[in-house]
Amino acid sequence: MSFDPRVTLLRDGIAARGLEGLVAAEVYLDPRPLTCAVPAAGIHRAPDAASEQMDQLLFGETFEVLEEEGAFVFGQARRDGYVGFVEAAKLAPRGPALTHRVAAIRTYAFAEPSIKSRALGPYSLNALVRVEAREGRLAKVAGAGWMTAEHLAPIGAFEADWAGVAERFVGAPYLWGGRESLGLDCSGLVQQALFACGLACPRDADQQEKLGRGIARGEFGRGDLVFWKGHVAIGVDAERIVHANGHHMATVIEPLEAAITRISGGGYGEPTAFRRLV
Repeated sequence: MSFDPRVTLLRDGIAARGLEGLVAAEVYLDPRPLTCAVPAAGIHRAPDAASEQMDQLLFGETFEVLEEEGAFVFGQARRDGYVGFVEAAKLAPRGPALTHRVAAIRTYAFAEPSIKSRALGPYSLNALVRVEAREGRLAKVAGAGWMTAEHLAPIGAFEADWAGVAERFVGAPYLWGGRESLGLDCSGLVQQALFACGLACPRDADQQEKLGRGIARGEFGRGDLVFWKGHVAIGVDAERIVHANGHHMATVIEPLEAAITRISGGGYGEPTAFRRLV
């Protein structure tokens, strides 16, 4: 049986105990859950901040730590299953249950219950928080500060239009491995849009291509996904897409046919699939 190394908590003969009997390892350990304690933390390919960022943790997300290596820990993001290295200083012990998620594209936390106090962040859409108190329009968030209450939604309260969520990211810079509103990649945009609507979504485009069901090009419409080798976009309508891409180095809305022509001309071929999620 083969396992995708991107989502299999295994390294140098050490594996998560839950993989015992499934993968060969010299030692099986119980992962230790920690929480992302900063607005966003990179998940890297190696224990080095200069190494490739493959994914990100957002504030409040859980990272299951298998082992330590210098200033980094090796583990797995619980929310999307991605495996890699995170700077240990950006993680903290888990606290009581989380109560809300950030529902705005981004928001600040203030050091005091005043918008004139020192601002921290910003914290991006789908970050997970625990509200401890309310004072006027502000909510006290554990480990962060005072956030605008209208920018938070109770966990379990979701949106319905993932294309509309993706459109709110227009203008955000392209960032390889990014999932935050300050920078994200094509599959990160799709994942964050679906998360905001309460839908599970893997991290990479090839994994996302297994979502939903295949449709014909002529059926393509709002909320549908179109895939190329290594790329994914969301339909705004039958003729336009929204996607984070390296050509514009930003999240943009553009005509689908223009994107097909450009991507094909760049040597990446025609779309590999059109998919409908519901």
